[in-house]
Amino acid sequence: MKSTRKGLREGELEKDNYERLSCAECGENLGKENPPDEVFSVRTCPNCGREWKELR
Repeated sequence: MKSTRKGLREGELEKDNYERLSCAECGENLGKENPPDEVFSVRTCPNCGREWKELR
């Protein structure tokens, strides 16, 4: 699983004017899960299911 920063650099993710992340392939806004025992959040595309991690 890649980080959101790496996904932005490689063109897999896009940010809009309001700093929302979206999948470049599908164009959908990413969902967010916060696992309780981890130091990162998991950002998931609802269409294709790809995942990226984001430090809290």
